[in-house]
Amino acid sequence: MNVAGWSQIAVFSLLILAAAKPFGLYLHRVLEGERPPLRRVFGPLERAIYRLAGVDATAEQRWDAYTLALLLFSTCGVLVTYALQRLQPHLPLNPQGLGPVEASSAFNTAASFTTNTNWQGYAGETTMSYLTQMAGLGWHNFVSAAAGVGVALALARGLTRPANAARTVGNFWRDLVRTTVYVLLPLSVVAGLALAAGGVIQNLDSYLEVVTLEGGKQVLAMGPVASQEAIKELGTNGGGFMSANSAHPFENPTPLTNFLEMLLILVIPAALTYTFGLMAGDTRQGWALFAAMSVLFVAGVAVAYGAESAGNPALRGLPIAEPLGNMEGKEVRFGIASSVLFATITTGTSCGAVNSMHDSFTPLGGLVPMFNMQLGEVIFGGVGAGIYGMLVMAILSVFIAGLMVGRTPEYLGKKVESREVKLAMLYVLVFPLTVLTLSAWSLVVPYGTTTLNHAGPHGLSEALYAFTSAAGNNGSAFAGLGANTLWYNTTLGLAMLVGRFWMIVPVLAIAGSLAAKNAAPPGPGTLPTTGPLFVVLLLSVLVIVGALTFLPALSLGPIVEHYLARAGRTF
Repeated sequence: MNVAGWSQIAVFSLLILAAAKPFGLYLHRVLEGERPPLRRVFGPLERAIYRLAGVDATAEQRWDAYTLALLLFSTCGVLVTYALQRLQPHLPLNPQGLGPVEASSAFNTAASFTTNTNWQGYAGETTMSYLTQMAGLGWHNFVSAAAGVGVALALARGLTRPANAARTVGNFWRDLVRTTVYVLLPLSVVAGLALAAGGVIQNLDSYLEVVTLEGGKQVLAMGPVASQEAIKELGTNGGGFMSANSAHPFENPTPLTNFLEMLLILVIPAALTYTFGLMAGDTRQGWALFAAMSVLFVAGVAVAYGAESAGNPALRGLPIAEPLGNMEGKEVRFGIASSVLFATITTGTSCGAVNSMHDSFTPLGGLVPMFNMQLGEVIFGGVGAGIYGMLVMAILSVFIAGLMVGRTPEYLGKKVESREVKLAMLYVLVFPLTVLTLSAWSLVVPYGTTTLNHAGPHGLSEALYAFTSAAGNNGSAFAGLGANTLWYNTTLGLAMLVGRFWMIVPVLAIAGSLAAKNAAPPGPGTLPTTGPLFVVLLLSVLVIVGALTFLPALSLGPIVEHYLARAGRTF
């Protein structure tokens, strides 16, 4: 740990704080305003999409109609992406003549990109054609992120709108199109140009064969990387054009591009907290959520940075341990601070991008990314997914506070009753049930253990991390698990679908239920949800739910591995 590293972390945090208000205001005007900014530029494209799709974007939808539209749209996305992969030898933009993607891998990838997970059990540069990368995977990077924003808006509307007898929560198609056209597309163009200027490649050339300094031959993958990289980070998607993801110099060549990519990942999730505050009519509501997210973010960075700077505990006391820290699996051009910051950002959000190998982190350093995901990825979270996850936890927090003071709990003046609490608990329980069941199954059967690269607690961490990442729609990996098998392709794909849609449906049902309720004025027993007390309560609920659910598994994995490493035992 050094001043330079902490300075970089501080500058990054201040930039995110500075961007939250102006960008949150822009998002509010786009997504909730009748006359969005820049409508003369983007309005024709928006209206053309509505006409082409044959939808009435002005018609409000009940929560069940909103849910059905999202599910049908996502189902079509899975089918089209699967077909593109299987048929890519017969389609254009395939200069390398790549063959069809194996069936289980194609299913896994289709589920992965539809759910904004972007888990990759394959090497992108040797598996996917340019058409598959752009029309299949790149397209999902836009629409899966936009769908997450739509769900967040629906829940926020249910909480903040006056009583609505029809229980309408917005229009899915309007939310999807506006987020894509007014937010993701223009920002991706600007970010793509900036990344290309910074050295990220952008072309449709055939791969190059070059002669190395030793006289050998090496094939350099080409492709439209800068454009894909921009939306990969901006939409908290994370799928790399190259197998090495953001550790590859063609995807992330310099510390400057690395810093820009980190900003892109966090800017929309952070701004959505301010957008929520505007929708609630009190920006302090949004800042309270921002504060809770920031505390968890800083704590995670501090623990991981300290662990990686201290070096491998198995080398404690040796002269190589302290001055260098743990540089295994990290790029020298980024160093420990940037690698740790990147890992904390991408696992606090639902972004699977990596610029270092999490499998090579120290046990406690690797614990932080895993625990970030197990908290529900609400440390700013994915685009849309983070804010709706945090709002569900806020609903549970006020319910617990209501039990403490013997009053019917309220959030933003709307009573939280048994229906909302049951739906919130369903949301909370689906995730650990999926992760722990599939992890345990994989660790006791040969087809689950044969592709683990390590035994003992580290092997447990590899499997636990994989299913945590899949069900949490994150997509990052320890990179120590051979996951491109029939078993893992199938189970991880199913975990992604469950972790996305079995959690979205309860969120939208909560939105519909709250939409029918009037907001009551605050009384003497109402818990204020804008101050430090609420932030502490919210943090306590988040940490306790995550700790009580996953602590036994974490104790058998990274925690015990840390103590064994200090005793000289490695895996």
